[in-house]
Amino acid sequence: MELEQALALIQPASQEAIRQAWNHWNNLALPLHSLGRLQDTVVRIAGMTGSPQVELKKKALVVMCADNGVVEEGVTQSGQEVTLIVSENFLQEKATASILCRQAGADIFPVDIGIASDSKIIPRKIAYGTKNMAKEPAMTRREAKKALEVGISMAEELKEKGYGIIATGEMGIGNTTTSSAITSVLLQVDPEEVTGRGAGLSSEGLEKKVSVIRKAIALHQPDREDILDVLSKVGGLDIAGMAGVFLGGAALGIPVVADGFISCAAALCAVRMCPAVRDYIITSHKSKEPAANMILEALDIPVFLDCDMCLGEGSGAVAIYPLLDMALAVYNGMTTFAANDMENYVPLV
Repeated sequence: MELEQALALIQPASQEAIRQAWNHWNNLALPLHSLGRLQDTVVRIAGMTGSPQVELKKKALVVMCADNGVVEEGVTQSGQEVTLIVSENFLQEKATASILCRQAGADIFPVDIGIASDSKIIPRKIAYGTKNMAKEPAMTRREAKKALEVGISMAEELKEKGYGIIATGEMGIGNTTTSSAITSVLLQVDPEEVTGRGAGLSSEGLEKKVSVIRKAIALHQPDREDILDVLSKVGGLDIAGMAGVFLGGAALGIPVVADGFISCAAALCAVRMCPAVRDYIITSHKSKEPAANMILEALDIPVFLDCDMCLGEGSGAVAIYPLLDMALAVYNGMTTFAANDMENYVPLV
């Protein structure tokens, strides 16, 4: 599916399905809203799928893997070779996200959307990494669009295979730099306020990272009203790919779970392209990266977890799958007030 087709298909969540899901919850023999955000999210999923009969079926994690040319500027602690190593470890359950998927009963789909060398994972390569955004645009506008369409196509493929929910993750050395640049542009905040240490930069390294982001934004002047422009000038192929998954999920009525800072930056890009995409996003946790809370406030979707996580890969997104399974076990299996000859709880003033 092309980008324009996906955007044309996106509609707001079904308010009728939401109403029916709340009615079902309120008839179950438990105090009103006593499961809090678990109930809220089941109701939101009903709105996403258009049915109060909520079943997640098979669960997936899509990990977009790509390298970023900006690492030439010394903004990371490790080199690009790590991207390939970790990406291929997903296939052998040697990476954190793949181990968590096994525990959560989810399947992992690592996608080579732009690793700087050839890989053994799902081949969807747009380029062998992006350019160095401190010197030239990270990619062309056409490449950014193609990366969005890779994400959309992954959502399509997984729906055809019977997956009912998709978590988003990434692997790419340098992608906290690109995410910080995107966040600075979209939220109109100085790079210093949205840039963190990533995978362990020193204070001197952090200062350099901020300086590089500021230089790239000043050089390219990305238009925050044009997401393709922002992605192409200071973004990454992994971020664009994840943004495409959010767009594809919204177009197809599939819930998509955002992970931490980088995934949420992609979610923000998707929502800025089409505000109705927000209805189809589930946020999982609060990342330790300084910009994470800013993006979550902009998205205005409450998170499940606050565990000081900042690993990436989709680890936080997968971590909420067992919680959703438990919520749905209650939603679909609990007895009603009527079946117990009990009076329903009613809201008290």
